Amino acid sequence: MKKIILLLLIPMSLFAQEDLLKEIDTASAKKSIVESAFKGLKIVNIESTKLASKGDFYFIVAHRFSSIKDGFEGGYGLDNAVSQLKFLYGVADWFSVSAARSELAYDFAGKYLLQPQIKNGFPVAIAGFTSLAINNTLKESNYPQLKFVDRLIYVAQILVSRKVNKNLSLELAPTFFHENFVIDDNQANSQYAIGMGGRYKFAKRWSVNIDYAAHLNRSSTSPYKNPLSIGVDLETGGHVFQMHFSSSQGIHEAGFLGNTTGDWRTGNVFFGFNLLRVF
Repeated sequence: MKKIILLLLIPMSLFAQEDLLKEIDTASAKKSIVESAFKGLKIVNIESTKLASKGDFYFIVAHRFSSIKDGFEGGYGLDNAVSQLKFLYGVADWFSVSAARSELAYDFAGKYLLQPQIKNGFPVAIAGFTSLAINNTLKESNYPQLKFVDRLIYVAQILVSRKVNKNLSLELAPTFFHENFVIDDNQANSQYAIGMGGRYKFAKRWSVNIDYAAHLNRSSTSPYKNPLSIGVDLETGGHVFQMHFSSSQGIHEAGFLGNTTGDWRTGNVFFGFNLLRVF
């Protein structure tokens, strides 16, 4: 009799365990993190919510040719280019640091994930980005009283993205940056901008990317403009190759947020690329 009761209880126990596992799997699926809103660490110029994985080491080359408006005399942009070399390391899955140098600035930054987008849960991913740049364009021959502290630029951003579907991702980037030295006497040192951008994947390895930043307190006498960039991403195994046209030749945050000189309306734009290699 005891054996018969035991035989009856065993399948009931197995069904109960199976139901419990289904509930656990369902709960895990509901809380699964949405991956790959962006493949590149930047959309074009603006930082994306993508971070390096823990232990990953990136070598990044960003290059901006001069304006294509220069025509034949400037090699249609081949002369007077700006290049940035950057090293980036994933300290943890939620935190990465980087150091970069271009003709325009030295740049040291950190990016940290505050909240991932959750499938059937939290609707957006939120990351923070901060950087300290050293302006390389200020020359002591032009400004004899220049001090090192005058070269410093501070940037703080909140990056909010949503992967709408498997092809479309969007992002907003409210930004504060402070330049210790501004050329325009009417321009406040503390400045505000709202960046926005998106990615649309139109093929297995290809996507079109666009980003734009609206400066919110630019001086009326400022010669600078809001940056607009359009390009494509190509995923090729261990790296992402980004090719684009931008109205900014500056690559560091203050360079394109506060000092964009190009203008799409006049054809004064810069061709460039970002090449990422991860080790």
